[in-house]
Amino acid sequence: MTDPTTASRQKIIIDTDPGVDDALAIHLAFADPRLEVVGLTTVFGNVHTYQATRNARHLVEMAGLAIPVAHGAEKPYQQPSRDPAHFIHGHEGFGDQPAPAPVLSVDPRSAAQFICDMADLHGKELILCPVGPLTNLAHALDLDPALPGKIGGVVLMGGAVTVPGNVNSYAEANIHNDPHAAEMVFAAAWDVRVIGLDVTEQILCSLQHLEEIAAASPQIGGFLRDVSAFYIRFYQQARAFDGCCLHDPAAVIAITDPDWFSYHKAPVKISLEGDTLGSTRIVAEANRPGVRFAVGCEADKIRAHFVATLMQADQLRAQR
Repeated sequence: MTDPTTASRQKIIIDTDPGVDDALAIHLAFADPRLEVVGLTTVFGNVHTYQATRNARHLVEMAGLAIPVAHGAEKPYQQPSRDPAHFIHGHEGFGDQPAPAPVLSVDPRSAAQFICDMADLHGKELILCPVGPLTNLAHALDLDPALPGKIGGVVLMGGAVTVPGNVNSYAEANIHNDPHAAEMVFAAAWDVRVIGLDVTEQILCSLQHLEEIAAASPQIGGFLRDVSAFYIRFYQQARAFDGCCLHDPAAVIAITDPDWFSYHKAPVKISLEGDTLGSTRIVAEANRPGVRFAVGCEADKIRAHFVATLMQADQLRAQR
């Protein structure tokens, strides 16, 4: 690991639809001293965008921070909207917990404009970490076609290149929720790393792991344990998993600890029609940029880091 006292922290924007695993990922990023989250941008997906913005503000306040939260796209780039996955994340996004009431104000810029402004401000020091549908990134590309050359890269959670999807046998949920936006992102000439179901379904977190976090960090860890109980019940009933997958946290960890993942690089295209809508498939197109998609990971190290980092969350909050 990089010593944060001798190296600058990695600047990131998390583009998010919180969502239980989004909450896990966001608090993980807040608790990792190697990361500086310069802002959150919100999008539909696990919840409606107004809920995502409210939930993101709540997570920022809980961590004792005051970073910007920019409200993002409320519908897909082209296709009709779909209902949120309430049966996975609960009606308010945090399992069976009631809707929070944060007081932090919303940044006046759109998510797309905020992304472009931060790219101009931070340049190659900035990594975008989208863990929901890629609509805000597509709109940012519309605002600034030169965006891919300005930033350090994109590390996203989405896709299922070598394994079946989780919406159907072809598509993963984030890509399926806005395939047209995903196609724009995958076709752009920036450094893209894809943390998809190919690896995230190998990284399981049990309720016991969350109890360990809650014991060490009762405020933040207790919240994460409580919201995750609903999420874990879904996995137990639908997938017979004894825990939940660390989908979104894996993308954050791929930024801080890239050596824990192995990649294959190839052009990947998004299907935009028919039964395969939203599928992420390798294509042989010489003029299309390759993306690096994770095909392997050190799941035990990733989970151990997740637990150990979040056990420090309350302590870090008290120091802010």
